[in-house]
Amino acid sequence: METQFNIKKIIELKEIQNELDFERALIADRKLRVLSKEDPKLKIVRKKLRDLIEEYENRNWVANALIDEKKIQESDIAESIAEKERLFIEKRKVLIKSKLKNLNLNQQEFGLILGHKSKSFISELMNGISPFSLKDLIIINRLLKIDLTELIPTFLPQTDRIKIITSIEKLNNPKLKHRKDNFTLA
Repeated sequence: METQFNIKKIIELKEIQNELDFERALIADRKLRVLSKEDPKLKIVRKKLRDLIEEYENRNWVANALIDEKKIQESDIAESIAEKERLFIEKRKVLIKSKLKNLNLNQQEFGLILGHKSKSFISELMNGISPFSLKDLIIINRLLKIDLTELIPTFLPQTDRIKIITSIEKLNNPKLKHRKDNFTLA
């Protein structure tokens, strides 16, 4: 399971497949607008992403598409999850920058420690445009002494939450109980 939206995978697929990725793409587009001023290569990525956003909207949100209450509810949930992810990424970025400042490290030096040479790629990581690798997160955890719960988003998509709850209930194991709040939009 991806713990974070990955623009490169969406562009490779050449399609946004669901409301959550659509909402994530909208957020990424806004971030890319700013980042593409620093790195002109990101203008190409943003253009491709904007084309995919437009295709998704034309397929799913035009007047002749079936827009019912269920679709609107799905959109609202996706928007809520994407916003929680955006806030998580922003909080993580501020926390990492604060720790780097305390160590008198800049983003480029930090990138070298992580094994990334490109300053713009570090900016993509910090802004949630590209996902940190598991190795990156472990290094950040150990080097900057940031708890992993502050580094890794723990949001579960609605479909996964429903499957988990249903599976637990089917097992009917008295030792395995779920608390309702374990699988809500935390």
